[in-house]
Amino acid sequence: MNLAILEAKKAIEIDEVPVGAVIVDKNKNVIGYGYNSPISSNDPTSHAEINAIRAASRVLNNYRLIDTTLYVTIEPCIMCMGAIIHARIKRLVFGARDPKWGAAGSLYTMADDKRLNHHPEIVSGIYEEKTKQLIKKFFINKRSKQWEIQ
Repeated sequence: MNLAILEAKKAIEIDEVPVGAVIVDKNKNVIGYGYNSPISSNDPTSHAEINAIRAASRVLNNYRLIDTTLYVTIEPCIMCMGAIIHARIKRLVFGARDPKWGAAGSLYTMADDKRLNHHPEIVSGIYEEKTKQLIKKFFINKRSKQWEIQ
């Protein structure tokens, strides 16, 4: 999770919402990194999880990421959970819950939907306070800058 937090800090450097993700294989080798960059890349799908999945898929030369674990600082949204399920990621580990967008237990529980053909194991609350504070401080800082402009 520490590596995912470092990825999230890269997003802060480009004024993006600080979400970071890392994918490891069954031998604990890091095979994919990613951080949020939808604004800077003009790509609404450029979430940390999607970017990490793309990177890991290139490394494995396969769109299926069997026997991998995705570490992400914040609970994935619906789009990212869909990608996690399609990629057949075995395990999802995340920090803070996202009550507004979360699709791994907060707003939706996609992994429990029996109609889908893959159900990743989910572990939540890893470095929860640290990851929650990262996002919280980002938005407090963003709001204070907006007040300065006015």
